[in-house]
Amino acid sequence: MAESAGTSTTGSSAQYDYDFLVIGGGSGGLAAAKEAAEKFGKRVALCDYVVPSPANSTWGLGGTCVNVGCIPKKLFHTASILGESIDDSVHYGWETGGSKKHDWSKLVEAVQDHIGSLNWGYRVQLQDKRVTYLNAFAKLLDAHTVETTDKKKQVKKISAEHILIATGGRPKYPQIEGIEHVITSDDVFQRFEPPGKTIVVGASYVALECAGFLSGLGYDTTVIVRSILLRGFDQECSELIGKYMKEHGTKFIRPAEPTKIVKLESGRFQVHWSGEVGSGVEECDTVLYAVGRDPETKKIGLENVPGVKLASNGKIVTDSHDRTTVDNIYAIGDVANTGAGELTPVAIKAGRLLARRLYGGSSLHMDYANIPTTIFTPLEYGCVGLSEDDAVAKYGKDNLEVYHSYFMPLEYTVPHRPENECFCKVIVLKNENERVVGMHFLGPHAGEVIQGFSTGLRLGMTKAQLDMTTGIHPTVAEELIEMRITKSSGESPLKSGC
Repeated sequence: MAESAGTSTTGSSAQYDYDFLVIGGGSGGLAAAKEAAEKFGKRVALCDYVVPSPANSTWGLGGTCVNVGCIPKKLFHTASILGESIDDSVHYGWETGGSKKHDWSKLVEAVQDHIGSLNWGYRVQLQDKRVTYLNAFAKLLDAHTVETTDKKKQVKKISAEHILIATGGRPKYPQIEGIEHVITSDDVFQRFEPPGKTIVVGASYVALECAGFLSGLGYDTTVIVRSILLRGFDQECSELIGKYMKEHGTKFIRPAEPTKIVKLESGRFQVHWSGEVGSGVEECDTVLYAVGRDPETKKIGLENVPGVKLASNGKIVTDSHDRTTVDNIYAIGDVANTGAGELTPVAIKAGRLLARRLYGGSSLHMDYANIPTTIFTPLEYGCVGLSEDDAVAKYGKDNLEVYHSYFMPLEYTVPHRPENECFCKVIVLKNENERVVGMHFLGPHAGEVIQGFSTGLRLGMTKAQLDMTTGIHPTVAEELIEMRITKSSGESPLKSGC
């Protein structure tokens, strides 16, 4: 977080129903509302309403992460990884009977039970912290007034001195014939019927994560990719993920795009596709689209508040204090055009810091640079800082050095998994004493590994300081402090032994 002038609050809030009104009950909105009410005793209301997906899926309080994002995604990923562990366990002496079988509906039930407990927990927290929770769709009427409509179509107006928009985003649905037959990440985690043979459309992290766990759980899975994998991420690492997935059973058609989707009398689907690799038709049981997300800004009444500006991507333009171009209206999370990734911890921290600036006299604001993240593909990918591609664009290739290494976790040796599937690299700036500007890790527990190193990168860590860190042996994390081979040397980064 950086320091700057605090946000001023002028005028009296007594003329309004609330001091602080939050539109959106996801991670960021909940964090801001609870902080303002509990820490500073403000009169806070939070409006949250989930419009059903085209496949008629809906969910409770907590937003995308809790209901249809991070939480169920990692649990399904874990189920998939456990399947691999069952295979490995035989080599460690376990007797499994020679077969394994997964129950999709049992997984869905268990995950949904956990999500339900989280939904209830959030409602209890809001009540305990004296936040008024309104399960209603909120639409701005002016800079201080909101119209809410609940499930019974009851309409009322409420006002607030400060308003926070934290409505998040929803999956995109391209305009092609038969798009009404697809599902998205809004739907897959709560469908009790097994997906069967699945076509996944997209190359986003959501697409590859879903394809990864579907394939790992035993379903015939094909990914149709228009161009590159994981746009915005390091492309060397992205291609290694694709290679790993192909070698472990996921099929890819690229570069190609669907042209239409046809529902057959049998209930199955035909996905017609074409691209540089030709054209064809794939028959399947489920079509899952994950081609990006749109911010939820179109129906919340922004047209009634002259001055709130939208970027070309539909997100709300904000300043360094998360303030829109209207002084008392703020936006955080996936709906704000911050340039940062659409990540839950980003929204949570931004929400808490906003409440502290508004009501606690703080001058700290969210620093959207160098945000660590992890993609839960079968080969997990954790990173912080710049990708190699972006580092070259920003600093020039001649000013950079890249340390890299393949490696094999000790746990993989006993079951004789393939060598050198895991990979890591550190990108440094030569003319700044080899300051680290990017770290990338492909391997088990990638998120746990990269989380700690991200603090060092944010504090300006150099490669020499990284090298002086003593590793914990035998772990995969120590690979990041043992790299000696540079790309410029031309030496092979392949590794053997411990």
